[in-house]
Amino acid sequence: MPVLESFKPLLTALVLPPVPWLLLALLGALLASKRRRLGALLLGLGLVLIWLSACQGSGQWLQQALLTVPPPLGESELSGLRQERNAAAKPATAIVVLGGGRVLHAPESGTSDLGTPSLQRLRYGIRLARETGLPLAFSGGAGWAARVESGASEAEIARRIALRDFRHPITWIEAESRDTQENAQRSVPLLQAAGIRHIVLVTHALHMPRALHEFGQAAAGALRVTAAPMGYFSAADRGVLDWMPSADGFEQVRLVLRERLGLVVASVRPN
Repeated sequence: MPVLESFKPLLTALVLPPVPWLLLALLGALLASKRRRLGALLLGLGLVLIWLSACQGSGQWLQQALLTVPPPLGESELSGLRQERNAAAKPATAIVVLGGGRVLHAPESGTSDLGTPSLQRLRYGIRLARETGLPLAFSGGAGWAARVESGASEAEIARRIALRDFRHPITWIEAESRDTQENAQRSVPLLQAAGIRHIVLVTHALHMPRALHEFGQAAAGALRVTAAPMGYFSAADRGVLDWMPSADGFEQVRLVLRERLGLVVASVRPN
């Protein structure tokens, strides 16, 4: 395991809010006794940034400024996918769902489960598979944040849930990847070997730009990739309440910044 990669969850947590702004406020408090104006400025700035980091208004603004999120699949695209399926005896197009986290032990079921993002993606992927007749694939292992490689992978859990709860099979699973880059690097050759030439990629809308970048790099033109984003953040238009701290606002700001950071790292990383 590469040393730097194993520290990705920790490094990400350190650079995303609220940690930088807490450190800024702490620095201001420490300086206040010797350099009152500078200390007060840094303390106030840190507190303001902490506040803004938990506002849905900030999340919406950051999303528009930092990410280009593709639109959802429309009826014309779905119709085209149905035609692709009907035109060939053996499908050359597959729906690929990316994992977004697992729960090692869910007390209510006594077994492992998918995290909420993974379950939302799987549900939408199954819906697309039913509407188009295309086969389904799921990519996801344990993630870099896992302490040990124990328990079932996301892909194995997804296969079980798809059959048990949705009565729908998953044709291919990729169960070794730990991040989006590895999702792409491991899924592309697996699907190419099965004769797939077109991927319909399912993940959350904010994650889609990075996922498209990674799959484009891995496919290197050999596979066509179509975005099928879901789980959009929609503006609530609540006026002043959009600028009041909330759990949803905090999550949205962190997700946008994390995806932008991931895109920057991916763009400068050697191929």
